[in-house]
Amino acid sequence: MAARHRTRWATGGAALALALSAVLTGCSGDDTPASTAGKAESAVGSIASGASEAIESATAEAGRRLDDIQDGIDVKGDVRIGTPVAGSDGRVRAEVTARNTDDSTRSFAVQVDFKDSGGGLVDTAIVTVDHVQAGESATATARSTHALSGDVRTDVARAVRY
Repeated sequence: MAARHRTRWATGGAALALALSAVLTGCSGDDTPASTAGKAESAVGSIASGASEAIESATAEAGRRLDDIQDGIDVKGDVRIGTPVAGSDGRVRAEVTARNTDDSTRSFAVQVDFKDSGGGLVDTAIVTVDHVQAGESATATARSTHALSGDVRTDVARAVRY
């Protein structure tokens, strides 16, 4: 039941679309689903900005990159997110639980959006949950890239099983 998991954090930046394109299309010939998800994590996690429009753009690009995972299946209904909690550093964390309903071991790439009380997007993260056994669940932690104030809510924007 225990699964190894990795977490990457991300907020949007004006250059995110270019960075993602460069990272994901300009890399080696390794086009496995795991490498694509890992590259998406790295690219999204490498850029940060507070501009709302940039965050929305980054979120859209992250979604497009999740679409690029070969043999990925949309499994948003198999992923749950816990109550967000602000740490002493002001960064918000939420536990993500992925349930593997397939008959073999699978991994998940999950896009988590952080929103303010009015529903405005303030941050986004891509989290991977690796090697979840058939019929089991595993968790990872999504964490905001910077301190967020007020009533922050989280939402599973996308989830892909591969």
